[in-house]
Amino acid sequence: MADSIGEARRRYAEELRFTAKVGSSAVIAAFATVPRELFFGAGPWRVLSPMAADEYWTTEDADPRHVYHDVLIAIDEERRLNNGQPSLWARLYDQLELTRGAHVVHVGAGTGYYSAILAEIVGRTGQVTAVEIDPDLAERARHNLAAAWPQAAVVVADGFAFGPDRPADAIIVNAGVSHVSIAWLDALAAENGRLLVPLTNADRWGGALIIERHSGETRRYPARFAGHIRIIPCIGGRDPLAEGRLQAALAGSRLAAVRSLRRAPERRDETCWLAGDGWWLYGRCRRAPLLIEFVTSASGWRPRRQKGCGIIDERPMPSAPRQQSIERSALTVGSPELNAVRRRAPRGKCR
Repeated sequence: MADSIGEARRRYAEELRFTAKVGSSAVIAAFATVPRELFFGAGPWRVLSPMAADEYWTTEDADPRHVYHDVLIAIDEERRLNNGQPSLWARLYDQLELTRGAHVVHVGAGTGYYSAILAEIVGRTGQVTAVEIDPDLAERARHNLAAAWPQAAVVVADGFAFGPDRPADAIIVNAGVSHVSIAWLDALAAENGRLLVPLTNADRWGGALIIERHSGETRRYPARFAGHIRIIPCIGGRDPLAEGRLQAALAGSRLAAVRSLRRAPERRDETCWLAGDGWWLYGRCRRAPLLIEFVTSASGWRPRRQKGCGIIDERPMPSAPRQQSIERSALTVGSPELNAVRRRAPRGKCR
């Protein structure tokens, strides 16, 4: 039986290599090594399929091989608290490019399975600080990790406000927030510190960003979209006003547009994608829709003002009525109406 469980674990890891397009051999080796069944108690287990995420079902028996599939395993079904989808986290960890000896802060450790995966990736010379706000879950994680991962230490704390005792090469947030914690930015290593954070709306949907720190920078941080996500909310990391701003930003353009995070005393400009408290996310210039207000005059229509990332030529337009009036239009790129007005995007790089 032990051999067949080990074989199931290896096949599971190999399948993740393809489904998540994982390039790191260290990530694949970690998933092939850590016994997932150790972190849930005795089976049978309650399972949630990504293809039918509204309904749990029960494995037919307690055979550990059942957990070696790309499914979520219930930790607390009533709270819809699960051990997350393996392909999602394999893909995200791969993008972080973690190395041996790194210090990783894992916010939202649950019962410790993904903390163990991270401990395998960074090795015995590395360190994983596993942060869990729920004392019962933290105790379970501490017990589970003690079996084989002495480089992983469990801390009971509010992960949103948590500051480690030394800089983190990576901070991985295993829950959705409506806004970025300044404490996380301050805790990043001065060179190549990475923050993986899911920004999600009130319905738990959103996307993960990887925010980087280089050369000890404290004002500008490169950022990139890492993938779409649906995840439980982060206790302490939700705010109704911030949720509203995030929802409006997501309605305007995709999170994939984000290119950087800036902090005060940087100033906000027209490429701001989302405004937080003392920080801003910036993206590519947004081109549509443009809200333009035209004013008619004897020489034709001319733009009076416009909103959006673009510049409108103030040239007279033909065949305009001669009486004074104001008309408002939301013009989209490529529309016949907008083609009547020459539009030039701002030159330079949006960061």
